[in-house]
Amino acid sequence: MFKIEKTEYQNRTFRLPVPLIERLGAVAQKNNVSVNRLVILMCEYALEHLDEDKSE
Repeated sequence: MFKIEKTEYQNRTFRLPVPLIERLGAVAQKNNVSVNRLVILMCEYALEHLDEDKSE
């Protein structure tokens, strides 16, 4: 059966340096995705590749 699944989102506010926001915007535009989608993809990638063996 065809099923449409929706992703649940929650709003959060993060303060980012202006140069980083500008770089994110440029990368998002170049890849034809929203900045929000780009940040989600980057966060997921970083968490999947996090070296949890090292503790600070």
